[in-house]
This record gives sequence, structure tokens and C-alpha cells, in this order.
Amino acid sequence: MEKDNLANYTYMGRSFGDVSVNDTSSAFSDCNSDRSGEFPTASNESRRLLMSCASENSDDFIRQLVLDLDSCSIDEQKQAAMEIRLLAKNKPENRLKIAKSGAIKPLISLVSSSDLQLQEYGVTAILNLSLCDENKELIALSGAIKPLVRALKIGTSTARENASCALLRLSQIEENKVAIGRSGAIPPLVSLLETGGFRGKKDAATALYSLCSVKENKIRAVQAGIMKPLVEFMADLGSNMVDKSAYVLSVLVSVPEARTAVVEEGGIPVLVEIVEVGSQRQKEIAVSILLQLCEDNLMHRAMVAREGAIPPLIALSQSGTNRAKQKAETLIDLLRQPRSGNAAARTSNVSV
Repeated sequence: MEKDNLANYTYMGRSFGDVSVNDTSSAFSDCNSDRSGEFPTASNESRRLLMSCASENSDDFIRQLVLDLDSCSIDEQKQAAMEIRLLAKNKPENRLKIAKSGAIKPLISLVSSSDLQLQEYGVTAILNLSLCDENKELIALSGAIKPLVRALKIGTSTARENASCALLRLSQIEENKVAIGRSGAIPPLVSLLETGGFRGKKDAATALYSLCSVKENKIRAVQAGIMKPLVEFMADLGSNMVDKSAYVLSVLVSVPEARTAVVEEGGIPVLVEIVEVGSQRQKEIAVSILLQLCEDNLMHRAMVAREGAIPPLIALSQSGTNRAKQKAETLIDLLRQPRSGNAAARTSNVSV
């Protein structure tokens, strides 16, 4: 697997081992257990009974539920998947027990079901089991990736969101990132990013950020049209998606296809505006992206300069964090470099 690590960037005696921003923790909250609410078929009374049974004799109870997953009755399968999902959600210690009881393969079969509700229950149970680190490899090796990608494409809105989260969890094993990308996950994740509800957009952005540490997935994301929604989200400073979108873009722009796409989608004016009026963290991410756009491209430097980037960059070089100051100073130096006559001629006709 080729993991796309950024090369060291050195300019005017300054060395940047990584022009990205280190602290992504508050921009991306990890997918936890499903947040879709309790299943309507599970009354308060049955939930209390379920939790009571689970606490008194959970091993026997889990084994019976696993057997019920293979029932000839769809209703019994749904009930078993629902109860496994609840057990895994409400009692973290049950997640490994459920996996060791053989639940993963029959749950994956449910994820492949043509019954969309049964599929949703299976996806959600797999998500909750994937919260246990010890289960991730087993889930992937048991063949969950392709059915989860299918659910991501055709499932209910809840199934799509939870499939996105489950794929994120599996992608935390580095070897799974290529397999997930090659199974067709990137285009439906981009679609969820563009058309989903707020939770769906957030979960898709988080999954894409993880998957796009691999070069081939970056290219797939660009080909799937990711740049348009990323630029639109960054342009809407009230969208609550600015940080997430900028971080995803910051991992994409290490490949030429992404640098071309962000310029074509009008990303340079948006990034310059963020440097001017964004939060401190947003400004640093935007400068990191602009540095990569401008490093070896005179046309991009001219476009950034024409958008009036130098005054807000000077302000950032005086008031930002140490990393932000260094990046701003480096970008200012790049923008002020004299251009050759031919380069100037090439950039003079660029409309911005």
C-alpha cells in the first residue's frame, strides 16, 4: 500500500516536514455508537428486560441471539439484530463477547439483505461491534467491506450514515484503506458528503479524511467530484463544516489532480477569505493549502496575490501561532518573488 506522505518542504532556510496542521482532534470527533435512536419495535419494557437478561446471563443470551440471526423468519432476524445492536451499544464489554460468539458473519449476511430495514439493523450492529478495536480486523476479514459499501450506496439514510461510520472504524487499520477504496466506497461517501443531513456530511468527511491518507483514494475522491462540496462548505463560514472540509482538502492537495480541481472550483478566493476572516485554526489550514498550491506554480501564486492575500497574511504572520506565522511568512515570500516575463505573460490572462 502506498501511503502518501508529504515530502519535506524547504524554502528560504525554513524546513517544513509537514505543511498540514497537526491538531485535528476537535475538527473530527470519531464515530461512536449509532445515534439513530432506539428501534421502534423495542418498547421500554422489552429494553429493560433485555438489559436485565444481559446482565444476569449474557453469554447464554448472546449465543441464542446469534442462532436467531440465521432464523428463517425475517422478524426473528430483525429482533435478534436489534437486540445485539443494543447489547453492543449499551455495554462495551459485550462487543468482544458478541464477536467471539460468532455473530459477525451472520450480521454481514443481514447487511447484504434486500430488506432495507433488516440491512439497516445489520449495519448498525456491525458499527457498534467495530467500536471494539479487537473486532475490527475480524470484521474486515469476514467480508464486511463490500456489503457495507453496498449499504452506503442503496441503504436507508440511517444505514448510509452508520455504514460510513463502520467503514471509518475499519479504515483505522491501515491495510483496510486500500481495500475500502477499491471496493467503491469513495464515490458514495462523496455523495453523502454532498447530499446527506448534517450528521451524514460530518461522518462522510471524517471517513474521507481517514481514507485519503492513501494516494489512490485521493485521486478517486477528486474523480468523484469531492472538490465542489468542499469549496462550497468552506465558503459558508456558518456551515459548521469549514474545519472538516479544509482538513479533507489539506490531505488531498498533495496530489496534482486535487490542486487543479480546487483552482477550477474557485477555491483560491475562498481560501484567501478564510485567511482574512476565519478562526485561527482555519487560517492556518488555509495557509497550509495555499502553500501547497503555490509551491511550484507561478500561475497559482499570481491568482493568490490578485485576491489580496498579502495583507491578511502579514496580519497572520504577526498574530498567529508559531506554525501559522512561519507558514504565512513563507507564503508571503513566495508571492513576492519576481516572475519571469514568460511566466508573467502566462498569468496575465488568468481571470480571478
